[in-house]
Order: sequence, then C-alpha cells, then structure tokens
Amino acid sequence: MSLVIKGGRVIDPQNGVDGVMDLRIDKGRIGGTGKKLDGDQVIDGRGLWVVPGLVDMHVHLREPGYEYKETIETGTRAAAAGGFTAVACMPNTDPVNDNGSVTDFILAQAKKAGLARVYPVGAITRGEAGESLAEIGEMRERGAVAVSDDGVPVMSSALMRRAMEYAKTFGLPVISHSEDLVLRGDGVMHEGEYSTCLGLQGIPAAAEECMVDRDIQLAELTGAALHIAHVSAAGSVERVRRAKEKGLRVTAEVTPHHLTLTDASLMEYDTNLKVNPPLRTEADRAALIAGLADGTIDAVASDHAPHNIAEKEVEFDQAAFGLIGLETSVPLLLRLVHQRVLTAGQLVDRMSAAPCRILGIQGGSLSIGVPADVALIDPEFAFTVDAKDFHSRSANSPFQGWQLQGKAVCTLLGGKRVYRDKRWQKESGRHSKK
Repeated sequence: MSLVIKGGRVIDPQNGVDGVMDLRIDKGRIGGTGKKLDGDQVIDGRGLWVVPGLVDMHVHLREPGYEYKETIETGTRAAAAGGFTAVACMPNTDPVNDNGSVTDFILAQAKKAGLARVYPVGAITRGEAGESLAEIGEMRERGAVAVSDDGVPVMSSALMRRAMEYAKTFGLPVISHSEDLVLRGDGVMHEGEYSTCLGLQGIPAAAEECMVDRDIQLAELTGAALHIAHVSAAGSVERVRRAKEKGLRVTAEVTPHHLTLTDASLMEYDTNLKVNPPLRTEADRAALIAGLADGTIDAVASDHAPHNIAEKEVEFDQAAFGLIGLETSVPLLLRLVHQRVLTAGQLVDRMSAAPCRILGIQGGSLSIGVPADVALIDPEFAFTVDAKDFHSRSANSPFQGWQLQGKAVCTLLGGKRVYRDKRWQKESGRHSKK
C-alpha cells in the first residue's frame, strides 16, 4: 500500500530539502520525493507544508496518578492534533517515574493508545525528593531517554554532580529544571513592575540564572550532556550562549508561551497565565526570540501542563502552575515565521530535528526508509482558539478566543493517519483520493 502527498512544500532541514514536490510513503515508511509520483492513495498537499512529524520534548501526560487532568491517550491525541508524532513525558507522576516498572507502564499505555511515540523521561532522584539517585540504569534499560526532576530543582550540587556522572555512563542527557527555591520563595509571578502593581510576590530572574550557572559548571566538570528546560530569562540565554562557545555539551529549550507573552499579560489575574518559570519582561522575551533564531536555544517545547478547572479557578496565589500547549504550539510559533523572525526551515528544525538530536531518538527527517511520521501544516489557515475543540482532557489555556493563523491539519504516524482537522477539511473541500 502506497500513499502520495501531492504538490506540498516539503521542508526537511536535516536533508537540506525545501521545495514543492510529492512525497511518497510505502508500507509505512518514507519512499522518496519527486515530481508526478503515483500511489494507491493520494493526499492533496497543495499550499501545505509537508514536514517531519514534530517532536515535543517536554510534556506532562499526568498518567499514572493524575488521570483526572490528562491520560496518555488524551495527551497523545492532543499531540497528534498539534502535528506532534512524538513526545517526551516528564516523570512527576504518582508514583514518580523513578524505576523501570513505571517506565514500563507508560510505554504500555502509549502503545495501547497508538497515537504518538512516547519517550519517558526518568526522575533524577527517588520520588523527586532530591535526596538520593533514582534507578537511572534500570529506567534506561526500559526505555527512558533522559533524566530530570522537572517540576522541582535538584538543590544539592553534590547530588546533581553525581547524577550527571551517572547519566553520562548511560548516554543520557540531564534535563535541568533551573530554579533556586530559596530565591523563589513564595513567588507566583516574575518579580518586577507588574508584580508590584498586582500585589503578588515575585520570582526574580536570578532564581533561574544562578541555577543555570551552577549546572553549566557541573556539566563542564563532568563532561555530561546538560539540557536547560523552559528557559525564560535573558541572563540564562547569555549563559547558554557562553557555554556553547566553550564547546560544552549544553542545549536549551524555550516554550511558545514565553516567546509570546510577558508579565504585563497578567494584569487581569488570569490564572491560566500562572506558569513556572513565570512570564518575564519584554526584554526577556526579545532575548528568547533572538536566542531561538541564532541557535543558542536549540528547541521549542510546549511544557504542556494540564490542570483540572478546580485547580485554576481559585485565587491567583493558590492556583496551580502550568498551561496546556500541545494544540497551540504550531500557530503561536508560525507567528514568528509570518513576522520573518524565523524561516520555515528553522521552525521545523527547532520543533522536529533538534529535539531528536538532543534526546538521541529516531525522527526529525524525511529520509528514505525511516518511519513515515509526517505533519501537514497549513500556514495560512485562520481560526479562533476554542478550548472546547481541544483533545486534551484539560482546558487551562490562556489563548482562548485568540485569532491565530496556521495549524497542523493532518498527522501521519508510521504512514497511518492519526489526526485530520475536520473544520479545515470542510472549508478546503479536500479529501483523500484512492
């Protein structure tokens, strides 16, 4: 059985491809590109970007333990709707993914759902308690692709050093949630002009920057691969830039919401904007965008963090940190392409090839013979964000009602369609042809 996507703009930065052509899929694998290709089934790709399946290296699928917020099935369904064919899920579940049995469970649930490839991230410490190392080797054997105590930092420098040394022996990157809890204190948003206006306790940028500094120094000491999660501050971008200039094995990611919003957005006390790290200043946002464009920041990751309505519809101080992002990442990032800040190729690289390079997983290209994980993106399709349309179990998005342009309209996993945007299909009048 063969499938041909006809006349789309094929963008494959890893292979230096960017042009209008056909893409052929044979028996679930990439068969090649060219002109006037034939297949048993045809998808009209005119006006669409045909790109390697997107990879989100930082999501919270909540299962096991918090299925009322999200399950692996609903989370991967949301991923497919966002154009993602693979996600890496963080370990702060209940129980924490700190041993092989939890890793096994996650992979079994992902296989059962069959909507996206799921790569578990194991915990650095047992129970994410920051006291002793988790079963890193065991989790690696079962399929973990990195280790992190995301959600909480490893405050002990000695323990973080040992974690890096141990992870290095297994070829695993260490993903750092860079935050000094003492400096953070009881803060709930960025410390600055707007926290003062709103009467909310602030979190200084230094709470992130000093831990980025520490972990870069430990990476230099140990030779380990260090990845800085959800960078939010200009000072952190500069520290990562200097580390790269020194040739250290340091990478970083940024979220769409930190590229789009600032602390000024919180003037209405919208708890869906309460995130950790917090939204910072316009100067920080500009530095993040510049860092993404020049390659200092390697990847974009959503930090998809579903929460039940009861955890958000409370006073700002009491609300949970986090927002959902899998289904809005592409349109938010396309704004930077429309503004000519990023090229289409850069965007695809940051959202597909780069996460695969960092995690050492397959994907991120349309090379002949690889599994046909493909996203079709309409860069011009205009729509209004409505949480009722989300596939996620939660709806804690600050982008409700936003008018956005461009989105994933079809997602293929191993050549099998796992998502098709019905509204786009109806408006465009396009259907697959036998």
